[in-house]
Amino acid sequence: MITLSEAAIKRVRTLQSQKQTTNPLRIGVKSGGCSGLSYTMDFVSELQPLEQEYDCNGVKIVINDLYRPQLEGLELDYAEDLMGGGFRFHNPNAVRSCSCGTSFATPKDVGTPVACS
Repeated sequence: MITLSEAAIKRVRTLQSQKQTTNPLRIGVKSGGCSGLSYTMDFVSELQPLEQEYDCNGVKIVINDLYRPQLEGLELDYAEDLMGGGFRFHNPNAVRSCSCGTSFATPKDVGTPVACS
C-alpha cells in the first residue's frame, strides 16, 4: 500500500522521539493546494471511523479508507537540501502536482471539485 524510505522512517522516529510519543503517523488527504489536493500528516492517539493501522517497515501508519484510492502505492521519502528538510511524496496516482510536492490531483479529481474532510 504505502512504503517509507529508510530516510523517512528515520525522520518519523526522530519526530516521535521529539514529541515523546509512540503514536502512529496518520497520512491523509485534504482539499487545497494549487493542484486541488494536499497531503496531511500527524500523530494520532486513537483511530477514527474508517481508519486502518498498517505497519510500514516498522513504522505504524494510519490511513482512512476514503483516501486509499489516492494514496495506494505512495512512496514517502525524506530529504534535506539547502532549503531545509522535508518529506517527499512520490504518488503513482498523481496526474498533476505542484513544485512544492505536497499538492496533487488524481485522474478523477482533475477538473472536478473535491470534497475531503
